[in-house]
Amino acid sequence: MSGDDVVPAVVSIPEAARGLELPFEPRDLVTVNDAIVRIAAIDGEFSWHHHDEDELFLCWEGAFRIETQDGEPVELTAGDIYVVPRGIEHRPVAERRAVILMLERPETLQYGN
Repeated sequence: MSGDDVVPAVVSIPEAARGLELPFEPRDLVTVNDAIVRIAAIDGEFSWHHHDEDELFLCWEGAFRIETQDGEPVELTAGDIYVVPRGIEHRPVAERRAVILMLERPETLQYGN
């Protein structure tokens, strides 16, 4: 290891989840290659939106669904992953608080393009 190498820090997802106070306020956890892993609490309905790139959702805690305007809702529970393809109008909806991880590009806008 050279002096320029950076030793990555361990990120505790449970600790980050406990620190989420308000729904729909994502926090960046780590950057890897050209992507960011973000964590957020969700509770209720998010706004309809779409992105110019795919968006990966991982349900960490609780349960939620992803509604799309062109199809059936996708139900996710803890441990499930779903990818919303680019350009698809969608919104996450949680009847009770859930915690999600998202894999996105740094420039991805929360409310879409």
